[in-house]
Amino acid sequence: MDILPAIDLRDGNVVRLAQGDYDRQTVYSDRPADVARRFAAAGAAWIHIVDLDAARSGVLTNLDAIMGIRDAVDCGLEVGGGARDDAAISRLLSLGADRVVVGSAAVKKWSWFESLLADRHLAGKLALDLAARDGLLTLHGWTETSELRAVDLAAKVKGSGLGAIVYTDVLRDGVLTGPNLAALADVIAATDVPVIASGGMSSLDDLIHCRDIGCGGAIIGRAYYEGKIDIEQALALQG
Repeated sequence: MDILPAIDLRDGNVVRLAQGDYDRQTVYSDRPADVARRFAAAGAAWIHIVDLDAARSGVLTNLDAIMGIRDAVDCGLEVGGGARDDAAISRLLSLGADRVVVGSAAVKKWSWFESLLADRHLAGKLALDLAARDGLLTLHGWTETSELRAVDLAAKVKGSGLGAIVYTDVLRDGVLTGPNLAALADVIAATDVPVIASGGMSSLDDLIHCRDIGCGGAIIGRAYYEGKIDIEQALALQG
């Protein structure tokens, strides 16, 4: 299981939102590259980056910060937020993203997303973001809730060669209540794509539980920034 420390960007700052609420924001640093260097020094193989401004507006916004992180570390970068068309995906890849996370656009334009999966040049370079509230997918930076179930879309990409699914329980994100293991297990059972758990991580035990149910990765956010999880101990669980 890969451990992916998270850098959520808003106005160039490293922040965390509580339950995806843009009005419940905590700023942790105004130097994203320095945060990335700490993760790399601790042994991170991947860093998960989200452009929160772009997730809501659809316009890539924190490009300077993303480039600064790319220049600062040799980790793999998984980047999401605003990847709603071919141009945005190409732009993020050109800036050094190793894997681009596509969320709302994939849900709304499924045939387009399937065409991306069929492009051999993008093999392994895409992840599907399934952010759910009570099992139903959310859109546009988690500001809207659809009638589609996350587990159904996970089943649709079985056998596709998709790089990863990032499954986020929105109600648990940023509130340190533990991941939704039951929902994660359902998504894992529905697909053969590696599932990365996101939302609610609060302890090393949470990471171990995610590993034990078969997650391919787990994202650490607020728990690291508030000292609940030691990053070196967390990264020691990789393998």
